[in-house]
Amino acid sequence: AIPAYQDYIAKAQATEAFSLLDGLKTPLAEAISGDIATGCASPTGAVTGGKYLSGIGFAGAGTTLCTLTATYATTGVSSKVSGKTVTMTFNSTTGAWSCTSSLATEVKPKSCT
Repeated sequence: AIPAYQDYIAKAQATEAFSLLDGLKTPLAEAISGDIATGCASPTGAVTGGKYLSGIGFAGAGTTLCTLTATYATTGVSSKVSGKTVTMTFNSTTGAWSCTSSLATEVKPKSCT
């Protein structure tokens, strides 16, 4: 029962990054549609950190890709999420988002492969 509970806790902590990144998709896509060189940045008032995250980084200004990388904290979190990352990338040419993560399979949502 204890390993199942530990997986449950890790999954709950892992959801924080996905929730915050999902909330950034629309404002970023709208900003990038105007100019990716300036649009690939933290929207004004955006939440870029949380209880289990050390922060969210933005990269790709001036390219066709805008990459958001959420990095989990290394203390106060499950060892299954500690220091791991979730990366969501917006391709301004196709208008599609993709997701990758260094999270363990048992913790990572199926929507992020």
